[in-house]
Amino acid sequence: MHRTCVAAGRDGPADVISNILIVAAAVIVVVIIFRFAFPRQFLRLVLLAVRRIMGLKTRSVEFDGTLWPYLEGGPESGEVLVLLHGFSGDKDNWLLYARSLRKNYRVIIPDLPGFGDNARDPNADYHMDAQARWLLAFADSMGIDRFHIGGNSMGGYITLKFALAHADRILSLALLDSAGVVGETKSELQIATENGESLLTVSSPEEFDRLLKLIVYRPLPLPGFIKKPYCEDLIAHRPFLEAIFWSMAEEMQDRPLNDQLHSIAAPALVIWGRDDRLIDVSCVDVLKAQIPNNHCVVFEETGHVPMLERPVESAAVHAEFLNNCRAATL
Repeated sequence: MHRTCVAAGRDGPADVISNILIVAAAVIVVVIIFRFAFPRQFLRLVLLAVRRIMGLKTRSVEFDGTLWPYLEGGPESGEVLVLLHGFSGDKDNWLLYARSLRKNYRVIIPDLPGFGDNARDPNADYHMDAQARWLLAFADSMGIDRFHIGGNSMGGYITLKFALAHADRILSLALLDSAGVVGETKSELQIATENGESLLTVSSPEEFDRLLKLIVYRPLPLPGFIKKPYCEDLIAHRPFLEAIFWSMAEEMQDRPLNDQLHSIAAPALVIWGRDDRLIDVSCVDVLKAQIPNNHCVVFEETGHVPMLERPVESAAVHAEFLNNCRAATL
């Protein structure tokens, strides 16, 4: 009896390429299906990946019965830099901005109460003084004594409040298109607010698109899987956000911080977009005239969120400012 043995040869180059293409196509199909079927979950996976790429870890700390989510990156022994997002924003607004800063500083970026993954308690106090007190409790729970702080818009307002109330805890402050002060020229937001209209809350996808155009100088190329969940959240939480907005707006109208700025002793960096339609660039003149130790930078063709519109340039300005602050203490 003769037995014939046929050796199974290895796939040729064409077969290997074909198999790789089949697997790649299958992965792409699965990703596309997941993206459209579960946009919210897909967005979370994308954000986790981007955070990792930017060198930031997702963490949380609990105090007073509240869980505060935050991002952290950088050397544990480095000076601490806390970054605060604006109204309707969250910790991920700082991802691109924080990438270079975390190389030399321990960067901590919390979700503020009422926003992002933090708790939304309709019975809580969201006035700026209360937010500053929460920030103090957050720093204490983290064991952070003195630190650099920076904030955009509402986050800048909280930064100013904190610097005025707890000067001994501040190494420096950075104000990016900060709320809390009133300039010579009224912004579109200020005019609308005085007429009883909130431009920062939305009730439809069309209003969400209008809000995006109002915030930035040039439209941000946001894919649908990012826009849709954010839009849905803003619409779902509109009554809650309206209450926070009006408490902040009324406080800013009645009691702006202009006449208190002279008492800020810490070095202050002011970054603004020339074309900010929410908080007019004339506020820079107020901050420059009133805060004793300041450095001001205005970016052309930039709107309300420099850390999103010009993350590399604005972060470089902040890094140089922080280095100068460090050199001044040596």
